[in-house]
Amino acid sequence: MFLAVDAGNSDTVFGLYDQQQWRHVWRTRSLLEEPMAFHLSDRPFGDTDAVPAERDRYERLLRLWFLEANIPLSAIQSIVVSSVVPELTPTLKTTLARLFGLEPVVVGPAIYHALPLQILRPYAIGTDLVANALAAHIRYKENCVVVDFGTALTFTTVSAAGQMLGVAIAPGLKTAVRSLFSTTAQLPEVPLVMPESALGTSTAHAIQAGVVLGYEGLVRSLLNRIRAELNGDCIAIATGGMATAIPTLEADFAAIVPNLTLDGIREVGLRV
Repeated sequence: MFLAVDAGNSDTVFGLYDQQQWRHVWRTRSLLEEPMAFHLSDRPFGDTDAVPAERDRYERLLRLWFLEANIPLSAIQSIVVSSVVPELTPTLKTTLARLFGLEPVVVGPAIYHALPLQILRPYAIGTDLVANALAAHIRYKENCVVVDFGTALTFTTVSAAGQMLGVAIAPGLKTAVRSLFSTTAQLPEVPLVMPESALGTSTAHAIQAGVVLGYEGLVRSLLNRIRAELNGDCIAIATGGMATAIPTLEADFAAIVPNLTLDGIREVGLRV
C-alpha cells in the first residue's frame, strides 16, 4: 500500500492507494495553531519543528483512521509528501517516520530530475502544482491546463512534451468569501451555491452573485486566454475541493478529477 500526503495551506489530505484505486482519502486542517506563535527561544535546543503541537494530533488521527479502516500500519510500503507549508513539513516527516517506520519522500527540486517534466524554475513553484502537472501529463499526453479549486485557484499549464509552461494564481472561492467576512463589519459568511440571478436581493444573494458568478467569468476568461496563447491546442482539467462548486463550468473541462494531486504524488512515488 502507498500513502500520499498533500499538505496545503488549509487542509492536509492523506490518500491510501491499493489495488489500482484510492481506497481511503482522509482530510484534516493543516494547522490548528498559528506557526508564528512559536518562537525559537521557546523550543528545545536542536528542535527545528515549528509546530510541535501538531505532532500528536497527526499521529492520533492516523492511528484512528487506520484502525477504523481495519488496516495495519505495517501495510504501508512507501510514503510521499507534498507540502506547501514549510513549517509543517518537519512535523509530517517526523510523525510519518515514527508511525510507519519509513522515511517519507518529500516532493521538491531535489527529486525533479526523476520526473518526466521540464520545470524551468523549480524553486519558484509549489509542489502541489508540480504534482498536478505530472498527473495531467502522464494521463493525457497533450497540452493541458489544470485548474485546481483550492485555497488558491490555480491554473497550471503543461505541454504535450512535459514542459511546465506557466501558472496563474487567484484567491480561491472560499478564500474570497472569508476575506469579505473577516474584513468587513456587516457582510456574513455565506454558502457557495450558484444563484439564480446576478441581481442580488439580499446580502447573502449579493455575495453569491459576486463570488460564484464572478469566478465563473474569471475561470472561463483565463481558460480562453490560455487557449489563445497556445493557439487553441489545450484541454482543461478541474480538480480540488471546490471543483464542482460552479456547475455551469462543467462543459469547459475535459474532465473533473477530484484526486489529481494525489495521483501526481503517487506518480512521484513510482519514480524515486
